[in-house]
Amino acid sequence: MGNNSTKTIEIPINSPANKSPPRPLHQPQYSSASRPATILAKPMSDVTSYYVLDKELDRGQFDITYLCTKKATGLNFARKSISKNKLTRRGDKEIVKREILIMQHLSGQPNIVKHKATFEDLRNIHLIMELCSGGTLSDRITLKGSCPERAAAAIGRAIVNVVCACHFMGVMHRDLKPESFLFSTRNEDALLKVTSFRHSVFVKEGKVYREIVGSPYYVAPEVLHKSYGKEIDVWSAGVILYTLLSGVPPFYAETEKGIHDAILQGQIDFRRAPWPSVSDAAKDLIKKMLTRDPKKRITAP
Repeated sequence: MGNNSTKTIEIPINSPANKSPPRPLHQPQYSSASRPATILAKPMSDVTSYYVLDKELDRGQFDITYLCTKKATGLNFARKSISKNKLTRRGDKEIVKREILIMQHLSGQPNIVKHKATFEDLRNIHLIMELCSGGTLSDRITLKGSCPERAAAAIGRAIVNVVCACHFMGVMHRDLKPESFLFSTRNEDALLKVTSFRHSVFVKEGKVYREIVGSPYYVAPEVLHKSYGKEIDVWSAGVILYTLLSGVPPFYAETEKGIHDAILQGQIDFRRAPWPSVSDAAKDLIKKMLTRDPKKRITAP
């Protein structure tokens, strides 16, 4: 990251239900003339012809993620199935198409989950992705509480790498949070990868974004003011880093409004434990990432 001369610091930072897989549903056959229109503007295809469905791994508002195995190779992947019936609001279909495009665009970056294939049938859109089996960053924070500073740097670097890769390739993530990151395996030295891009957009030079997106603890103040750019990702990464080192977010309240009020006030506590024992370099980096004025905030190169 660049902006002011920043001292490099070592910040090492440092299941779902086993439900029986659902039976594949029969897909009616259509002639080319009567075939329903697709969301992805390409022919429908049967994902079960190529992948064997296994247990459920995760469940979201619009999607369910399963373990699956590629028939041709026996290799395991994650299959994210997005229900088309739930894409009812204006713009939902465009959001899904954009998410897929961004995943394809960023695939291959070391700290970004690899996109393998996309299928669409009558009921769902299926994204085949690299399997990350090590659990979420949020799980590790909950399990371990605050991380020793030495344990915090690897995770901090991985998150910064995601921000740098996204911004270099013209993408603003807009919803970085611990729940968005998965470890590739359960090993202590496993790669950390961001897996969700639902709120991400391709950055248009000079455009001011006004849509309120993101998660309460991690949203930047300029998002709440409805006037922001890609600098918001640096803020979110700074909040994650603070949380990793202390075990609690820097802006806390019992309600979403209270959290937003605390963010707008911008008072960061470095007095309580463990902050007296954290290096000045680490605290200085966090202060630069959580600078309220986005024009003065440290940037991703």
